[in-house]
Amino acid sequence: MDSSELLRKVRKIEIKAKGLSQNVFAGEYHSAFKGRGMTFSEVREYQYGDDVRDIDWNVTARNNHPYVKVYEEERELTVMLLVDVSGSKDFGAVGTSKHEMMTEVAATLAFSAIENNDKVGVIFFSDKIEKFIPPKKGRKHILLVIRELLDFHPESHGTNLSRALEFLTSAIKRHCTAFLISDFIDDNDYYKAMSIANSKHDLIAVQVYDKREASLPNVGLMRVYDAETGSERWINTSSKQVRQSFDRWWYKRQMAMGETLRRSRVDLASIATDEDYVKSLMGLFKRRAVTH
Repeated sequence: MDSSELLRKVRKIEIKAKGLSQNVFAGEYHSAFKGRGMTFSEVREYQYGDDVRDIDWNVTARNNHPYVKVYEEERELTVMLLVDVSGSKDFGAVGTSKHEMMTEVAATLAFSAIENNDKVGVIFFSDKIEKFIPPKKGRKHILLVIRELLDFHPESHGTNLSRALEFLTSAIKRHCTAFLISDFIDDNDYYKAMSIANSKHDLIAVQVYDKREASLPNVGLMRVYDAETGSERWINTSSKQVRQSFDRWWYKRQMAMGETLRRSRVDLASIATDEDYVKSLMGLFKRRAVTH
């Protein structure tokens, strides 16, 4: 797309995502993604009910009166967005395309992070690491991220979730909150890489899918094209057996993904391209605020 069209799209996404982050997600985001650890803030006079372990004995000795140390949560986080840019992202039959949905979700999470004074970084991946944007703060940085989300062109078309997770584990040294945004169409086993990544960081899976990937319509002969391998074929959707076989493939793939996430202790938000992603993210935030 040309520069003027790109700027219009960036501005449109900025207005929507910023509005959601300020007005809808503000409290939920803060509650769902807490800081890690506590940092010293000040000392004050001891009050009835204070924990005696917090007494500052040096200050107490100098003043002949008990004083306690006061701590506050280390609120600043680093948020990493792992965004799937493989060939299947361009599919869109019901609602918007997966790419557009992933872009809006990622932009909304990015603005929510910035509103909470968190750093944001991005890893674009296919079956390799396509681009790494180190975490930073500020509106200028977020607008750069959104431009890349809208107009990034990958070199490869396959998908390898393990590679993205391994890169996250090695590249980001300090604990971060990481959102893995993908359709999760990956035949490789990514359990080990996901478990290791989630043991070091706080990993959340965001699946974006098109409902036409879950079931075939009964429309007779249909030509299907695999954007990741380049292969194409004709299938007869009038056949009940063909449609049922496709349904089973989708079900088994979803069950395998769910089992991998469960074993890795990774939370999931699953978003269809014709649904309101706000509800899914709100549900994720509220669940985490209760369980974490």
